[in-house]
Amino acid sequence: MFKTAPTVVLPAVEDRPVIGTYSTAEQAKKAVGFLAENGFPVERSGIVGHDLRLVETVMGRATAGRAAAAGAATGLWFGLIIGLLMPLFAGSTGSTGSTGALVLGGLAYGALFGAAFGLVTYLVNKGPGFVSQQAVVADRYDVVADAAVADDARNLLIKHNWRS
Repeated sequence: MFKTAPTVVLPAVEDRPVIGTYSTAEQAKKAVGFLAENGFPVERSGIVGHDLRLVETVMGRATAGRAAAAGAATGLWFGLIIGLLMPLFAGSTGSTGSTGALVLGGLAYGALFGAAFGLVTYLVNKGPGFVSQQAVVADRYDVVADAAVADDARNLLIKHNWRS
């Protein structure tokens, strides 16, 4: 029988007054962190971003070498995990030399197969010719709280603004 996750019902934004407005998400998170440090029930608060936009930062050109290097780096991690787990299943005699060889072998094969996979993926998916990173950002971030505790939160944030 399948269990389903409980449904979380979030309060409507209109039911939660704004207790502080910030220009960056980090500032809003810092304010909520300050509330938490001072015993405020932060589960009764939230952060609402307004005027969202998608920002794409171009990191550089997409090249076969870059794709292979990224694949090799990912493969190294996978190879390390396999190399560390192999002695558990390979029936090693307890020699640290053979364990080291298995780890190095895992690293080498992981890098090799990762580079090959990255290169094949690059060649098959000839994309836009550049590598980028996307982020959703807002023009402003409102910290909101349940109406019953909004005044307490607002008073704490006044202290926070005096300290920062």
